[in-house]
This record gives sequence, structure tokens and C-alpha cells, in this order.
Amino acid sequence: MLLPVADTSAVWTYSRRLLRDHRTALLGVVALQAAAALAALAVPWLLGGLVDSVRAGTAVDAVTQVGWLLTLAILLQTLFAGIGQRQAMVLGEGIFAQLREEFLHIVTHLPLSTVERAGTGDLLGRTTNDVDRVQWVVRFGVPRVLVTTTTIALTLVAAFLASPLTAFALLAGVPLLVGFARWYLKRATPAYLKGSRAWAEINGVMTESVEHAATVDQLSLGARRRGRMTDALREAWHWEDRTLFLRAILFIGMVLGYVIPTAVVVVWGAWLVGSGLATVGAVSTVALYSVQVRHSIGELLFWIDEIQVANASLSRILGVNLVEPDRYPSHEQPDGEDIVAREVDYAYRAGHNVLHGVSLDLRRGERLAIVGPSGAGKSTLGRMLAGIHPPTGGSVTVGGVRLVDLTEEELRSEVALVTQEHHVFVGTIADNLRLAKADASEDDMRRALLAVDALDWVDSLGDGLGTKVGSGALTPTPAQAQQLALARLVLLDPHTLVLDEATSLLDPRAARHLERSLSAVLAGRTVVAIAHRLHTAHDADRVAVMEDGRIVEIGPHEELVAHGGGYAALWRSWQQE
Repeated sequence: MLLPVADTSAVWTYSRRLLRDHRTALLGVVALQAAAALAALAVPWLLGGLVDSVRAGTAVDAVTQVGWLLTLAILLQTLFAGIGQRQAMVLGEGIFAQLREEFLHIVTHLPLSTVERAGTGDLLGRTTNDVDRVQWVVRFGVPRVLVTTTTIALTLVAAFLASPLTAFALLAGVPLLVGFARWYLKRATPAYLKGSRAWAEINGVMTESVEHAATVDQLSLGARRRGRMTDALREAWHWEDRTLFLRAILFIGMVLGYVIPTAVVVVWGAWLVGSGLATVGAVSTVALYSVQVRHSIGELLFWIDEIQVANASLSRILGVNLVEPDRYPSHEQPDGEDIVAREVDYAYRAGHNVLHGVSLDLRRGERLAIVGPSGAGKSTLGRMLAGIHPPTGGSVTVGGVRLVDLTEEELRSEVALVTQEHHVFVGTIADNLRLAKADASEDDMRRALLAVDALDWVDSLGDGLGTKVGSGALTPTPAQAQQLALARLVLLDPHTLVLDEATSLLDPRAARHLERSLSAVLAGRTVVAIAHRLHTAHDADRVAVMEDGRIVEIGPHEELVAHGGGYAALWRSWQQE
């Protein structure tokens, strides 16, 4: 499943809002660039006047004065252009920062079920390639477009002021420019969208192949994965070739569009001079303007092409916001802390259920262990109990209110999930812990670290809680990163915890010690532990055994062992190992 793509109207609406949010800075940049353009336009104007003055027999002092004015104009143009460019870059950074923060907010609130169905490639492509393309245009393109459009507009005004009849020749290239631009714009955005999709497919195939290399080797899927990569590369190559062709046609038309006016100005201007309708100086001024504006038009055309790339990427980025939420808060308040699952079904793909009519009542304060073979549905049931996914059938409630009817903040205050997957964010250890509780004090954090047996190694670091971790700084071991994730759970302080093999990256002795520490901290809370180490089940109040998406046995450890069923077989096998 591919994530949606925003239409052109939505992209332009969003772009206008971004610019409107930064309109003060935008107007300042336009004013500075206009001043720079006016200073640059003074040069041809002064030279044209000098031509007429020399033809009329002006004095040397007048020529010297024009020389000083030319020098002043160049200095002013350099000064205003430099300041304007700097402010334009600041504007671009501000716009991109807002876009990036809003996109991050959207991504972090995506329904996980949608993310899983979409796969890694599409979302990864939008958060990397597409963001990079938009970043390039926002940081460099927006400032340059402001500069070039201001320069072109003021050049045309100055040309008409110098000689209206001669300046009409500058419009000779407009039909070509408009015609080629319309032809290009009609075809460019769809092509760039398909190209971006092809690159997303490459990202997905490569990421999945690398992350699951062991599975690929075990199942001899190497040839199939290489075939998929070849197909993805062929598709990307096709659209790169197509967009290159479009750009080539555009630039041919655009070069003709701004070369022809110069020739027309010279020929038309010569006739006007011969007819006494314009002076040589006026025609010279307009001719110089036609040459001077070439660079601005060429640069504008370059950025028009880049904007099409960014437009396609931005439509993919904004498309993420079109994903329908999987929960709609009802603002009902739970009456109690009891979590109840009734006839829960779940399917990652329609018609392929992985849970089948699971019912379960969690007793307040109990420790429930969920065990079973791989693929039995243990983790999926844990996600249902934690409110991560809405069930495709049945319901999971807390205090009589469905988990999916709670806001994300309310849900996390009731029940939290910690999986074997974890992440250390760039920042200090304290920053990582405060993700769970923004106002946590140092004492709160130290108690949480102590609870998960992590305080000693944190204190051994030079800056303790202030130690920077993550990319470019200290990289915690997998076990340490998992301890930080568990410490966040302690700080979050929900009444129900779902631990999905949360200690799997620790060696058995460390895991056993950590779980004992957690037991002291989690007293009085409901704990659901999904584990492959059966000592967790041995310590639990009840054990639920899952097979093929169903609970086939449930009860205390001793009773299940005495019963001699599937759990007893698992227990005997684990003891032998």
C-alpha cells in the first residue's frame, strides 16, 4: 500500500501559508533585492546617457562624473545584494525549519497500522529523498527566485522608462517562453512524482534486503531480491531519462526565448534611430538591459525546473497528512483500571486474520505472561492490549472505554508498551528520559535508572545524566539502550504495562536481575509480559498460551504444568535447554 499524495491545490495552499507566516521577512528580502536591482539597473541607464552625451559633445568632467556614479552604483548593488542574499538564506532556513517540524509532527502521529502496511520504502523515501529535495529548493531556490523575479520585473520597468518603443522588442521572446513553459509544466510534475515513487521503491528493496539479510540467505532469496532491485532501478532510470528529456526541451526553448529579444532590440532599435523615434543612447540602454537580464532569466528557468522536483516531493510529504486516523477520541473517561478484551480479531491484511476471537480479562495488579511459538500472535495481542492498533473485530476497553476512543496522551497514562525494539535519541541521557515525563526531576530520573539497574553505569560516565548519547556521541550498548527505554516506562507511570520481550537483548543473568528490580517498582500495577524465556512465566500470576492467534490455555504456572498440555511441553523443553 502506497501512502497518499497531495494534489496541486493542497501544495500551493500550504506553500502560500508558509510564505504568509514569514511575510515580514519575505517583504524585507524583496525590498533589499529591489534596492540591489535598482543599483544594477543604474549602470546601463548611465551608460546609455553617456553615449548620447558623447554624441552631443560633452565635456571630460561630465564623463568623469558618470564614472564615479557607475562606481557608486556597483558598490551599492554589491552591498544590497550581499545583505539581501544573507537575509534570503535566513528566510529559507526559517521556512524549512517550520516545514520540517510540521512534517515530523505528522509522521510521529501516523497510525502504526498504516505505516506497517505501507512498508519501509515509501515512508523512508518521503522522509529522506523528498525532504532533501524540498530542503534544497527552500534554502537556495526561494531566495534566488525572489532575487531573479524582482530583477526581471524592475529591468522591464527600467527598459520601458528608457525607451518605450524600443522596450517592446524585449517582449519578442514571451510567446516562446510561455509556450515552452506550459508544455513543460503539464508533463513535469507527473513525471517527477513517478520518479520519486521509483526511488522510494529502491530504498524499500535495499533496506528490507539489508535488514533481513539472514532470512534472505536462509531461504535462498538472493536472486529474487536482486531481480526486484533491478526492476526498481530500471523504473527509476526510465523516469530519470524522461525528466532529463523534458528539461532539455525546456532549456532549448528558454535559450531561444531570451536570445531572440536581444537581436530584435538591435534591429528594431536601429530602425527607430534611423526614423528619429529613439536615440542611440536609449537603444544602447535597452540592449544592455536585454543582455543583463539573460542571467536572471536563465537562473529563474533553472529554479523553475528545481521547483517542479520540489513540488512533486512536497506533494508526497503533505500526502502523509492525508492518512486517515485510526482513532477518534470520544472524550469518555475510564471508570476504573480494568482492561478487558472481547472477541478480538485483527488482520494486517483484509481476510487474513492473525487473531481469532481472543477474549481476556486482566485482573488489576496481576502479572500475566503470554507465551507461545513464533507467529502465534503474542506481539499482536500485546499491541491490542496497549491500544497501538484498533482491533478489526471485537474491542479492548479500560474502565469501560475503548482504548481507541482515548487520546494518545490519555492512552499512555493508562497503558504503555515497551518492545524489544528501542531507540536512543540524540541528546543527553536526561533528554532521553524526559521524553516520558517532561518535568521529571533529577531524583525522579535516578530512581527510574536504579529500578532498571542502570544507575551504576550512568554514574560512571563523566557527565552522568548530562552525558550526550546518540549519533555523533556516546553509543550505548543494546542492553543499555533497552534499560533507558525501561527507565522511561518507569517515569511514564501507567497503571498497566505491556512488555513485549523487553529484556531480550540482555543476557539471562542480567535480564533476571532487571526483572526482579522491576518487580519491586511495578508492585500494584498490571503487567502483561510477552516473553520467550519461561522464567518470566514461572513468576507470573497467570500464563496465557497462544497458538495460531488463539488463547488455548490460561492459568497459573503450576496448574498448567500439572495439566500436561502445550504449556507443560514448552516448560519441559525449556528446562532441558
